[in-house]
Amino acid sequence: MSKSSLFSRLRSPEGRQELIDRLHPRGLLYRSYEGRLTAELDRDRLPQHVAVMADGNRRWARLNAPGQPLITGYRAGADKLRDFCGWCDESGIGRVTLWVLSTDNLQRADRDELDGLLQVIGDMVTDLATHPNWRVQIVGAMDLLPDDIAARLKAATEPTAGRTGMHINIAVSYGGRHELRDAFRSLLAEEAEKGTTLAELATTLEIEQIADHLYTKGQPDPDLIIRTSGEQRVSGFLIWQSVHSELYFCEALWPDFRRVDFLRALRSFTQRERRYGR
Repeated sequence: MSKSSLFSRLRSPEGRQELIDRLHPRGLLYRSYEGRLTAELDRDRLPQHVAVMADGNRRWARLNAPGQPLITGYRAGADKLRDFCGWCDESGIGRVTLWVLSTDNLQRADRDELDGLLQVIGDMVTDLATHPNWRVQIVGAMDLLPDDIAARLKAATEPTAGRTGMHINIAVSYGGRHELRDAFRSLLAEEAEKGTTLAELATTLEIEQIADHLYTKGQPDPDLIIRTSGEQRVSGFLIWQSVHSELYFCEALWPDFRRVDFLRALRSFTQRERRYGR
């Protein structure tokens, strides 16, 4: 977490309470257990690309901030996403994909709620982009976003393009079917420019050609996908890329997801035998 994020957290009641909890004897025991989990991890088997479906922000708001607007849950979720990126970086994970807004949510959400959520996403992306080493990239159907939000995300992420540290994909206005649609549109347009006919393409098309037109083109597929809130489905997330991914489901609502939950997910991953369809 950046210094600015840390100070921002400590200015909030939730952040101050978190500090108190960590200094409480119970918190010290938790830290001891966290340290033991860290020490037990097989570093040679850690995933290099972790994706997360940060689910449960709305439910968290209803349970923990009754009577408050749902944006309270989105802000808490954004804070946790910043923490999550820090945990991944500390663990040597080189690539992270965070799903923060689906195309379904974009189409169904109440206008006021959506405006608030987009503001939270913009603030989070801007904050992540201030890290001197992290590259931040938006993956999703940017044309479906309001022009001002799309411009803000672009302005925040473009300066990070040359950074060589951890690569963070922000999946916003993302849907797996939309991604495949856009990939095929791009592929067909490219082949048409070359003069390739549909009949020719139908007989020569290879898997790698499709992969080269995905939002995440050129990137390795995720090794581990984490979903919180107890839901056990992928909901169209990274349909193409997740064919060999290991899945980990956690009962915690996303804002309640702790570093120890993250370490348990890593431990589970390192203990699995990956078969890659064999």
